[in-house]
Amino acid sequence: MKVVIIGASFAGVSAALAIRKKYPTAEIHLIEKQQTIGYLPGGINLYFNERIDPIETAQFISEQQLIDNEITLLMSAKVVGMDSKQHIIKYEKQDEDFFMSFDKLILATGSSQWSQKILGSDSEKVLKYKFLPGVLDAINHLENSNKVALIGGGQIGGEAADTLLKKGKEVHLFERMDYLLFKYFDEEMIQPVQAEMAARGVMFHFDETVEKVTDTDEGLLIETKKSELVCDSAIFAMNVRPDLAYLDEHIRTHTDQTVFVNEYLQTSQADIFAIGDCIQVPYSLSKETFYIPLVNNAVRTGLVVAQNLVEATTPFVGSIRTIGTKLVDYYIASTGLTEAEGLFHDQPISVAHVQQKSSLFSGSETIFGKIIYEKESHKLLGAQLVSKADILEKINTLALGIQTGQTLEAFYQKDFLYHPYYSNVIDITNQLGFEGLWSEADED
Repeated sequence: MKVVIIGASFAGVSAALAIRKKYPTAEIHLIEKQQTIGYLPGGINLYFNERIDPIETAQFISEQQLIDNEITLLMSAKVVGMDSKQHIIKYEKQDEDFFMSFDKLILATGSSQWSQKILGSDSEKVLKYKFLPGVLDAINHLENSNKVALIGGGQIGGEAADTLLKKGKEVHLFERMDYLLFKYFDEEMIQPVQAEMAARGVMFHFDETVEKVTDTDEGLLIETKKSELVCDSAIFAMNVRPDLAYLDEHIRTHTDQTVFVNEYLQTSQADIFAIGDCIQVPYSLSKETFYIPLVNNAVRTGLVVAQNLVEATTPFVGSIRTIGTKLVDYYIASTGLTEAEGLFHDQPISVAHVQQKSSLFSGSETIFGKIIYEKESHKLLGAQLVSKADILEKINTLALGIQTGQTLEAFYQKDFLYHPYYSNVIDITNQLGFEGLWSEADED
């Protein structure tokens, strides 16, 4: 069996390694348009925070590791066309055209940072650092910039703001919504983090959509309907979009140009699959699908596609949008539905808040927690945690509870470790379930 995978980022690499395990004799070809593989998109923050040096070490896998797994690598090769009926792809390398046949094809070309709506966003001073060449440019530009604009207030924008503050830069963050990280947090939960960022110097421009970026003699002019700002450089920190110009007409797509796949990640052509940032993923809490380019989704789809390559056996369970990071000394984590999104849930929801110390003896930081659940069934829907103690791993427990359909009653009895030095008497995850029940009792 000859398997061709287009794209060697998280999704493509995880698929290649999983297929090698499941099919030891398969011929696996991994095609990548970049000159290098395995770059971590968040590597620039690790570099500026002096966690790695040089930047090239921000890799999750090396070429040699893939070669050791008998995976054939084709670098600096851009796929430009395909004939899905004849099982042939066309690619360019060093200005020459080549063709390759396949038995099974996996589309894992990921996504690119671009915007058709922001005029001038293709300027060299609007930095995009998803790939290593862009990162090298960004490092040079940012070292020589005093005033930087961030376009987008999601996780990428928040982490970039935190990093630039540490570098002593003047930071302006533009966000079309009225608070930071709105996809993942309700406003009252992220407010302490946002206030701390403002206190340290981040100038927020909420409710402002960047419409135009112009390279002038004075600097980079950022224009919204409300304001204009001249800065030295800008960082494009908005959502990425899939990079699928090579598809032929037989591959069905959604209106947002993502590839349509069934629950087994199979496209409209039986021997062609799509994974990672090429597709919408099912939302585990409803029958909807949505575009949410997260690394954990990319890796999991890569693993699942290997199971379904020859026979459809394993549906992809979908995503509940679990994230975690650290901003201005706060660890923040979120999973599942927010309270604001509860308006669109088909059942009435309730919420409960919890505050407790991180442990009895080893730390006195407060954990702020919130749980969102169905009012009648008590089924868990979402959770958010904010603390100066490292609570990131706890969100995975909450995510598992949500994804497995647990209720408040089941969750507050969840077995947990206790140690007086490292934990509290009641774990925050149990406490959230318990507080949800008590909130119901209070209402009664």
